[in-house]
Amino acid sequence: MSIHEVLLSLDGVEATYNHAIRALSGVRLTVRTGEIVALLGANGAGKTTALKALSGLLSAERGQITAGTITYDGVDAARRSPADLVRRGLVQVLEGRHCFRSLTVEENLLSGALGRGAGRAEVRHDLARVYTLFPRLRDRRRTLAGLTSGGEQQMTAIGRALMARPRLLVLDEPSMGLAPLVVEGIFNALKILNREEGLSILVAEQNSTVALRHADRAAVLENGRTVLEGSAPDLRERDDVKAFYLGLGVEGDAGEPAASVH
Repeated sequence: MSIHEVLLSLDGVEATYNHAIRALSGVRLTVRTGEIVALLGANGAGKTTALKALSGLLSAERGQITAGTITYDGVDAARRSPADLVRRGLVQVLEGRHCFRSLTVEENLLSGALGRGAGRAEVRHDLARVYTLFPRLRDRRRTLAGLTSGGEQQMTAIGRALMARPRLLVLDEPSMGLAPLVVEGIFNALKILNREEGLSILVAEQNSTVALRHADRAAVLENGRTVLEGSAPDLRERDDVKAFYLGLGVEGDAGEPAASVH
């Protein structure tokens, strides 16, 4: 595949919780192969709901997709189970540094390779790659994950996802609660994976500064709707991105079509 081919597409996606509470009201988003896309917005804008919808996890939260289409690698993602999407290479790192706290860091990482039929040599190679990206995990590999720092837990969660050999890595708020230096290290590792291995990445972030510095393109959500999208360099120069980030909105009716940056 070339970088110009669409790997993931959300078109006019609407979603509710408990068939009553509207969470998404028209999300539009595209991820092409080989690029990093940032999904920005204030807390409650719908970023997590959108990620759960495209990963097949919304039903676990009593959520429903009520309109629109989600296509991943040419298939209707809304009709696929989360396990099937993972097998197809769509792997998500959930918000909150989810680790198996009673397992060691290395055991957590190895669990990411389960289910893909990898041989021992392949698993060792992938484990070495994770340790190269996150040297702190090598030093802590025998430590119970529950006893490591927040940054180390986030690295473990990302490393476990990488062990599944994703084609599209989806991350929900990877910077939340972490020191700036740790955040930079994580995003630099993601950039290396994108640049050297062509890994496609979709990252939802409130931290628009760090996300736009590393992304190729971005979309901004407000009240469950895509209200702005364009290249990351262009969006970095726009004052209204700060307004969206702060949840202040923009002039005009919320129902107007999303603005685009070309």
